[in-house]
Amino acid sequence: MSASVQTVWFGLLASSGAPARVDDLVAALPEPPARTPAQRARIAAAKDAARALRSAFLDTHADAVYALLTTDRAESPRIDALLDAAAAAFPGLVPDEKLLAAERSKPQAAKEGHEIDQGIFLRAVLRSAYAGPHLLDAMLRPTPRALALLDEFTRTGAVEMESVRVERGGDGVARLTMCRDDCLNAEDVRQVDDMETAVDLALLDPAVRVGLVRGGEMRHPRYRGRRVFSAGINLKSLSSGDIPLLGFLLRRELGYLHKLVRGIRTDHPGQWHAPCVEKPWVAAVDGFAIGGGTQVLLACDHVLAASDAYLSLPAAKEGIIPGVANFRFGRYAGPRLSRQVILEGRRIRATEPDARLLVDEVVEPEDMDAAVEASLARLDGDAVLANRRMLNLAEEPPDAFRAYMAEFALQQALRIYGQDVIDKVGRFAAASPSAR
Repeated sequence: MSASVQTVWFGLLASSGAPARVDDLVAALPEPPARTPAQRARIAAAKDAARALRSAFLDTHADAVYALLTTDRAESPRIDALLDAAAAAFPGLVPDEKLLAAERSKPQAAKEGHEIDQGIFLRAVLRSAYAGPHLLDAMLRPTPRALALLDEFTRTGAVEMESVRVERGGDGVARLTMCRDDCLNAEDVRQVDDMETAVDLALLDPAVRVGLVRGGEMRHPRYRGRRVFSAGINLKSLSSGDIPLLGFLLRRELGYLHKLVRGIRTDHPGQWHAPCVEKPWVAAVDGFAIGGGTQVLLACDHVLAASDAYLSLPAAKEGIIPGVANFRFGRYAGPRLSRQVILEGRRIRATEPDARLLVDEVVEPEDMDAAVEASLARLDGDAVLANRRMLNLAEEPPDAFRAYMAEFALQQALRIYGQDVIDKVGRFAAASPSAR
């Protein structure tokens, strides 16, 4: 079967010529910002033809492609390794590393949008009942970086990374402190890698029973000495082309955020009763939780907020999709409030009545520490673990999550290359020294 599916793809490439026409046009035309309207229309039509070819091929052959790339699911590559394997086995189906490396050196406005082809591929894989669950399981496994740091963490109870500090005390609590004090904990590739490492360590360490996510003290002039939860996606990084589809936008949702909900998948024989090691999570919001910060709250079991804090999902302002918030937000707040926040950019202040749909406790800033400790103690119990597992299964069925992520993979890829997004983030980045 594997040889035949490659033969089918090579035959389509030869007979269609659509991907080759895109390559020829890219070589002949100036870079995207310098193209005339006619040139833009011409290459857009060529790209559409090539993407229609890829999409039709994968609609029919996604299972066979995935079987070839994973040795019939005997191997469990993460999304980046899976795409690398696809580029080697099916040239022209997804961009190869050489093409992506050339794109990485350019600002977002000057890129050709090759990541959209990665989105087409992952939509087909995640849609598949054969391939999709297997890929989600692969993304729930611990990262090599976390495994390399595990001995140090279990021995010392602390690991300090560039953007996240994780500490375990004698109370069985893993405290994850986001500490990008220069940019109000704005999210970039470094932060996503550090957060997944920290979540993995907390889940892997048997001495940890409960996890806490909180922002650290800032040195930003406006918030100096105050804790801040998160300013969301770093718009400067997005404008400069440093927010990749795989390494940030998809890894974040399928990696540490999904692990907060489902836990971490291991092959330990003691886990025969459940495929994943799970632990309850508390989030404490000081200052604000903007965009991705609010998305973190939706994956936690208990949320506290200081009375002067606020939450927001400024997707309409930025032009992108706020991760899995469209899937999870309505479960907490209902469809009307979801549309007000996501489509219209409404901010929810912690003291508003509507905030109680998203936040479990609102306390005065000076009382946050004591309230956090009390909430951690309440979630420390075996019955809590069993019941959160059943709640998550009922509220977020794995197949429903998979269906959402399949469409998200493509739609978010299209959004980050939308001209409106490129224009907006460029203005935001130029206007602000931080993420907002």
